[in-house]
Amino acid sequence: MDFNVKRLAADAGTFLSRAVQFTEEKLGQAEKTELDAHLEKLLIRAESTKQWTEKIMKQTEVLLQPNPNVRLEEFVYEKLEKKVPTRMNNHELLGQSMIESGNEFGPGTAYGNALIKCGETEKQIGGAEREFIQSAAINFLTPFRNFLEGDFKTILKERKLLQVKRLDLDAAKTRLKKARMADARAAAEQELKMTQSEFDRQAEITRLLLEGVSSTHAHHLRCLNDFVEAETTYYAQCYHYMVDLQKQLGSFPTSFSNNNQSSVSGGASISVPTIPMSASLPSVSAGRSSSSASGGFSELRSSNGSRKARVLYDYDAGNSSELSLLADEVIVVSSVPGMDSDWLMGERGSQKGKVPITYLELLN
Repeated sequence: MDFNVKRLAADAGTFLSRAVQFTEEKLGQAEKTELDAHLEKLLIRAESTKQWTEKIMKQTEVLLQPNPNVRLEEFVYEKLEKKVPTRMNNHELLGQSMIESGNEFGPGTAYGNALIKCGETEKQIGGAEREFIQSAAINFLTPFRNFLEGDFKTILKERKLLQVKRLDLDAAKTRLKKARMADARAAAEQELKMTQSEFDRQAEITRLLLEGVSSTHAHHLRCLNDFVEAETTYYAQCYHYMVDLQKQLGSFPTSFSNNNQSSVSGGASISVPTIPMSASLPSVSAGRSSSSASGGFSELRSSNGSRKARVLYDYDAGNSSELSLLADEVIVVSSVPGMDSDWLMGERGSQKGKVPITYLELLN
């Protein structure tokens, strides 16, 4: 019990000595041992690294999950060490709505089929986004968080301890200056040597930890490369999905908007063409085998003659060898030897070019 009381008293005296030294330094009444310039630069770099790491990590989290409520929920689940409930992201929700509306309007209608195709693509993009978020969280956010919660906390701990050792050293210097008696002066000199040694040792430990920030920068650089690679892969996947969708819809009739505009301006009722349930939208060439096998087109190709045909949907020419079409107009079509079976040569007055047979209905 006596030992504990003495130890408590000694600790209280040390704490009071540090408090007095700190206060006198603030008031300019006591000298302060300055850290060497190199150590000061290392401290500034570490603090800057911490601040920018926090900012980059925060903005990355906002990028990956813009909804602050969801971020808060994920944070709570992480602290509770529970799995975050799986939920659909915005692309997947949009895709689901498009698919459901497409099925409601009818997969056999042009609009319904197009909605389903767009919805499937949006869900693919949602899946790619989910993979990107997971990769970024593991390879980018986690190392940044580990630095803040691990290495930097250790640096802070040793930095505070260095501050304590400096206060002890400066307090010992002050006592040495105030010592008048030989015995008191000898004790103060011994105390100064001990506190100087402890300060130097702690400064070296702190310096080594601070120099390790260079390794942190190198590690974060690798993480940054991983993040850029994941983001590049994500956007490349999105581009690929959208190009495929654009190709699928490129051959799809665009008469809906034109028909709607015509009905508004002219007041005429125009029926929207539909596609058979078995038809699909992937490309101009898709689904044409059944049409090309029909008797009318087969006879036209075998006879090498010409027939009148009604245009079912609007069609924009893909190049100078093709002929643009308007829904409901009548053109003359003929077969040209060596031409793809999915195409015919169309004529409208002096205009001439290839036309896709799926956009045509032969007239008797």
